[in-house]
Amino acid sequence: MSASPWVHRAPPTRDTDSSSLGRWHPAALAELTVSRHQLSVALHDGARPAATDEGAVERLLLAFEELASNGLRHGSPPIEVAVTRIGRYWLLEVSDAAADRPPAPAADRDPALGGLGLSLVATIGADHGWTVEGDRKVVWASIDYTRAESDAPTGPRPRGVSTGRSPTR
Repeated sequence: MSASPWVHRAPPTRDTDSSSLGRWHPAALAELTVSRHQLSVALHDGARPAATDEGAVERLLLAFEELASNGLRHGSPPIEVAVTRIGRYWLLEVSDAAADRPPAPAADRDPALGGLGLSLVATIGADHGWTVEGDRKVVWASIDYTRAESDAPTGPRPRGVSTGRSPTR
């Protein structure tokens, strides 16, 4: 399996219609599990827009787990995880104090050995990237909450490349 590129670029800009779904500061994998559960409860208890597809919720929870666990395993504390709704997307941002270490997707690795989370998130998300803000690295992904599971992208694509789907979907 080849690694997907994680391009150095800023996440989408928040606007006045953006809203925060939450912010977490896990210090260990057990705390990450609790944080993921809190996000899941919020999403199933009214914190998501009416147009939300359940498959998108599952993709967000998976991306949350993958990026945050990468931050805990490969970054430097403190780790912060934030989810914000921007337009028809959820923006997931994971920051850590390892600004000098960019995300490094595994390349040509046996899936049984793990380490494929970045490639997975690039595949299931609408967009992704990373940047440095001050002394913090921020790894981010956006998930289209209106896209049904069967409409999910099958692989990463460069920003701005059309999938042939109607933009009103």
